[in-house]
Amino acid sequence: MEKKNNSIRYTIFVYFTITALAAGLLITLSLYQRLSSQVAEVVQEENQSLINQVARSVESYLRTVMKLSDSLYYGAVKNADLSSQSINNEITLLYDNNKDNVDNIALFTQGGAMVESVPAARLKSSLDITGEKWFANALEKTENQHFSDPHVQYIFENNENQYRWVISLSRAVELTEGTSTTQGVLLVDLSYSSLEHLFDGVTTGKGGYVYLIASDGDILYHPRIQLIDSGRMKENNKIASGYKDGIHREVFEGKSRIITVKSVGYTGWKIVGVTPKSVVSLNTIKTRLFIVFMITLILFILVLINSYISSRITNPIKELEKSVGILEEGDLETAVSIGGSYEIQHLGNSIKNMAIQIRVLMDDIVTEHEAKRKQEFDTLQSQINPHFLYNTLDIIVWMIENEQKNEAVKAVTALARFFRISLSKGKSVITVRDELEHVRSYLMIQHMRFKNKFSYEIQAEEECMELTSLKLILQPLVENAIYHGMEFMDGEGEIKLSVMRKGEDLIIRVSDNGLGMTEDQVQSLFSDAVHVTSAKGSGIGVKNVNERIKLYFGERYGLTIDSEPDEGTTITIRLPAVPYDSVLEREKRS
Repeated sequence: MEKKNNSIRYTIFVYFTITALAAGLLITLSLYQRLSSQVAEVVQEENQSLINQVARSVESYLRTVMKLSDSLYYGAVKNADLSSQSINNEITLLYDNNKDNVDNIALFTQGGAMVESVPAARLKSSLDITGEKWFANALEKTENQHFSDPHVQYIFENNENQYRWVISLSRAVELTEGTSTTQGVLLVDLSYSSLEHLFDGVTTGKGGYVYLIASDGDILYHPRIQLIDSGRMKENNKIASGYKDGIHREVFEGKSRIITVKSVGYTGWKIVGVTPKSVVSLNTIKTRLFIVFMITLILFILVLINSYISSRITNPIKELEKSVGILEEGDLETAVSIGGSYEIQHLGNSIKNMAIQIRVLMDDIVTEHEAKRKQEFDTLQSQINPHFLYNTLDIIVWMIENEQKNEAVKAVTALARFFRISLSKGKSVITVRDELEHVRSYLMIQHMRFKNKFSYEIQAEEECMELTSLKLILQPLVENAIYHGMEFMDGEGEIKLSVMRKGEDLIIRVSDNGLGMTEDQVQSLFSDAVHVTSAKGSGIGVKNVNERIKLYFGERYGLTIDSEPDEGTTITIRLPAVPYDSVLEREKRS
């Protein structure tokens, strides 16, 4: 396939544009990543600040309730003799001052008997207070105040608040009756709505929300509690209970989200903020469209700038190229265009001086070149065995006389390809593809001559086809395999050619199943004794091929032969894996 030659202006334009575009994309992506990171940090900081503010509100609410509990205990219960006086007025006064947050206040003895209740209410007769969790917790850890999970108040009868949702605060108190003191339990039912009010309107961005859990992970408040209770929504509250305070990332039900956790003092409760990851990223349609627009705009501006720069650089070169083109056509008297930057002017002057030298040396160069081409042609011609040509022509005549026109056409075509590649316009190196084509033509003709006495197979890796090979190195080896390896064989012979690349080397193997050779016979192939023209062979010889390879490519390359009598022979050719185009460029420069 012919390689496309691009102009220097096109090359500069493309390279500058690609480089600038790559830099622009890199900067854009870097800014995008940095902006995304900053947005994520800002959103996370805002969410953390919001959660901290909610936590402070909840803690303030709890401090108010605990202060009420302390006032009830130390101001009304502890110093009162319950055997002779009532503390109902004191409890009622505190209840009235806090009734927005409190539904019930009750005092019980250690045995579960109710001492006082505000507002007035009766215990359910069938209910054993001592078995309630809040009651047992208060007596078990007398130094603490205990908060229950949200529940419906159910222990009182004939109370308008008995079906309201509450959170019970309980604590152990000391009851005085005359000269004796006993333990009791103070119960303060907090209105759940007052706690719920603290979370109203609190969100962590679009699609985000905040909920409250107990230390064991049970949900105390959730804006979507009805969906959770109905089973239409799930929450990762049990896992969240194990999170430490701070920011966490998790994947829940296939969605990435950011979790902000803050513990509430006194209770072990945790406030959990949930933010979808999409809220803290810039992966929105508008952002993507904006980025695409910016990249397109940058590309358009770069195209304009690079077009201007490339034209300023390349116009003097194009003028110089025109002058060189005229010189190439043989008009050495033409004026050479000199302009542009210092380097281009220097190049123009050099070309001008070169044209003067060319005019002086042209005759000698042409004479020397023609002599070299004639010598190469004569050398190649001397390597072609006329017996092979005569025998091939006899076969063609015989085919025509026997009306085997198709076979005759194949033979003539193969012979033409054989001689075309043998000449190769005087080149000493050709592609592997041409060398294989040459030996394939040779094998096809010999296959016709010997009436299918042998078969052949050629296998070559496609990546090796455009690598460099010396001309006429396979045909002598195949010729030896036919005439010397199979001449006295019984049965059909086989010839296999394989081409492969191993690292930086090109490996070509020629194998046959012929009579094989002893070690002495192998060594004799590299001596001058074999390099003799015969009626059967071309006379080029294995030694000739080996020396040509070493002379052209170096001592580490050449032929190796593995052969055993009656086992066949394998000749391995080792060449450097050099692209043919690079060899042509080197020969042009030389």
